[in-house]
Amino acid sequence: MRCLVTGATGYIGGRLAPRLLEGGHEVRCLTRGAGRLRDVPWAPQVEVAEGDLNKPETLTAAFEGIDVAYFLMHSLGRKDFEQLDRQAAENFATAAKAAGVSRIVYLGGPEPPPDEHPSPHLRSRAEVARILLASGVPTTVLRAPVIIGSGSASFEMLRYLTERLPVMVTPRWVSNRIQPIAVRDVLRYLIAAAEMPPEVNRGFDVGGRDVLTYAQMMQGYAHVAGLRRRVVLPLRPLSPWLSAHWVGLVTPVPNAIARPLVASLIHEAVAHENDIAEYSPEEPLGFEQAVRVALGKVRDANVETRWSNAAGRDAAAEPLPSDPDWSGGSIYVDERTREVKAPADALWRVIEGVGGENGWYSFPLAWSVRGWLDRLVGGVGLRRGRRDRHHLRVGEALDWWRVEEIEPGRTLRLRAEMRVPGRAWLEMRAVPDGNGGSVYRQRAIFLPRGLAGHAYWASLVPFHGVIFNGMARNIARGAETPAT
Repeated sequence: MRCLVTGATGYIGGRLAPRLLEGGHEVRCLTRGAGRLRDVPWAPQVEVAEGDLNKPETLTAAFEGIDVAYFLMHSLGRKDFEQLDRQAAENFATAAKAAGVSRIVYLGGPEPPPDEHPSPHLRSRAEVARILLASGVPTTVLRAPVIIGSGSASFEMLRYLTERLPVMVTPRWVSNRIQPIAVRDVLRYLIAAAEMPPEVNRGFDVGGRDVLTYAQMMQGYAHVAGLRRRVVLPLRPLSPWLSAHWVGLVTPVPNAIARPLVASLIHEAVAHENDIAEYSPEEPLGFEQAVRVALGKVRDANVETRWSNAAGRDAAAEPLPSDPDWSGGSIYVDERTREVKAPADALWRVIEGVGGENGWYSFPLAWSVRGWLDRLVGGVGLRRGRRDRHHLRVGEALDWWRVEEIEPGRTLRLRAEMRVPGRAWLEMRAVPDGNGGSVYRQRAIFLPRGLAGHAYWASLVPFHGVIFNGMARNIARGAETPAT
């Protein structure tokens, strides 16, 4: 089956395209600029068509030979997003009809009761659904509420609010019922929709296993993330406009996106039917299980939102390269680089010798004090030392670290096991420079847990220059010093 994916640089489209490829489908991605897809790992496997849904003259070639066309774009964040999405949907429907597309699939939002005044965001989603359903092409509309997955704007709002505010004065919509759905279930339904018979031309409510209030979602997130129970104090006069600015103040989600999302939360978002199960019968995940997957607490090779590139296989979920830079949660990184006048193998010997009797190459008193403090609060401190003075192996203890990964001669990654309000890694690399020397690269990575985690990192920032810079400098000097 030949599939056209619009919005491939967005949250859902960027995750759907590789799933379609895994299913044996041919994928063409419609984007305003081919360069926007160059960083995604699956880019070489798809055909890229340049075009703009608001410029109908650019769409003919993109729809040619397509069986199923996915409408996954929206202009949220633009002041005129309703007009832009209406025009895009009309152009998309016209092009799909002219090209003989067999099915349109659209991911929309929940439909509020007819007696309510919908938010502009939901009103626009419903209008796009009506346009596509009236296109003359069999259309599947999936009406999804809050999507749980790293990179989802709704999930990022939930993440930052819960992590950063142990006590919250909240608007009254925190008591509204929501049926959040895991991104993996959304993707499963989107793929199943492509196989629906020609007579299906309708919308489907989709949701996860649990129906919760937003306040319960915050408490559930806190439970999974290992945070203390949050204190939530609803304040009735807090308007959606003020709520959006409150979200913008506390989280990095832009106001232009937070405002329409918050306005949508004044409506309950609960599935009124489960007819989608006829086409995809697998039971969806519950809320807390979806959060565990999003935070990387469940090992699953099929989850695209895993942060494993920098901080190890068990680290938190990472957004895709095409996701906005405010997604993925807070990650603090201290990076140091030093040119070394010694070959990489000499540099590696110094790196592999870190810890134990050899010490940490900088400010020994600071490391000792930190070790004593860790033991005072029940941690392991520095007392574990190391098994062998010169060589390390994956899985062994190294002072208060655990050796998580070794690429012999090149990379050592350590995972912290001291008591800290978050998770921490230290990565050291020896890279040949091609001229007989090498480059030392060092990264300290910290994923804070709650407000205490952010405060912990902030308290250490003044000392990083002394500790981490001194460590990099002395490791480089150690490599340049002839062995005796």
